[in-house]
Amino acid sequence: MTARGISKLNHRCQTGAHPHADRGLDCYSTPPVAVEALLRVETPPTYIWEPAAGHGPIVTVLREAGHRVVASDVMHYTFELDFECDFLAMTKAPAGTEMILTNPPYPRASEFAAHALTLCPHVIMLCRLGFLESRRRAKILDGGALSAVHVFIERLPMMHRDGWTGRRASSAIPFAWYVFDRNHQGPAIIDRISWRDAETELAP
Repeated sequence: MTARGISKLNHRCQTGAHPHADRGLDCYSTPPVAVEALLRVETPPTYIWEPAAGHGPIVTVLREAGHRVVASDVMHYTFELDFECDFLAMTKAPAGTEMILTNPPYPRASEFAAHALTLCPHVIMLCRLGFLESRRRAKILDGGALSAVHVFIERLPMMHRDGWTGRRASSAIPFAWYVFDRNHQGPAIIDRISWRDAETELAP
């Protein structure tokens, strides 16, 4: 198959196989409905840190729900940050942080999860369902801290990287919310959730 043919196939399949040079800092804005779905199955504490805030969708939904959220990122996009920082270089969380809740850059998701748990006992991350794969994630996934995986039963809408100007579409990649708790004991709970409103969640 030619390079052009592969490109067309990837586009049709929505594989997310963008060249690394195009991905930049891998900023993919989280659909607000994904956060709303999380709040239907989890009760995050009041004080939260979002260290990969990007354009602010997670922060905005959480603040509208009454949470006090500190927003940071490695660079400023369009959303007003409380401060800029390289999360992986941070040695402590902002004062009062009870939970780190974020959609991390996927190539560094394992590092984000491990580092977040050194800074705060409670962590929730939005990642691809494929995050469950790979032996190299055994320590973070099998070490006991993973308490729940909330798998979306349908694809999330418009998971496009920052600066994307192509056709807008739903993602073909399955996603889930991963809940970590340093004090968790026992196996993780795995359930299925919907980003649609409560009236349509039970529809077949």
